[in-house]
Amino acid sequence: MATQQECEQALQELSAIIARSGGSENRPLRRSVSCRITDLDVAFAGELRQGRLEDIVQTDPTNRAKADIQLTTTSDDLIRLVDGSLGFAAAWSSGRLRVDASFMDLLKLQKML
Repeated sequence: MATQQECEQALQELSAIIARSGGSENRPLRRSVSCRITDLDVAFAGELRQGRLEDIVQTDPTNRAKADIQLTTTSDDLIRLVDGSLGFAAAWSSGRLRVDASFMDLLKLQKML
């Protein structure tokens, strides 16, 4: 099981991956994002803007405030998603990554990852 600190670092790396993908080239995507790590019972929130995931902070995992894009996964799967050993589509289709978002946001997110 990855640590809370490793998960926070992975989210920072995810931000860099999104930025490198050109996530803001056509239309800037501005969305609130939350990521709940089930095995650590922690959650992080941030905002996707200008092709980067910014202002990442730890939040109360019991707070069910609705983010535009909500991710739910385990600590190890988050690490695997970020290091590329687990693909976004494979994680999502197998249930290892839950994504609650509009269909359009889901498509955009998949392109960025």
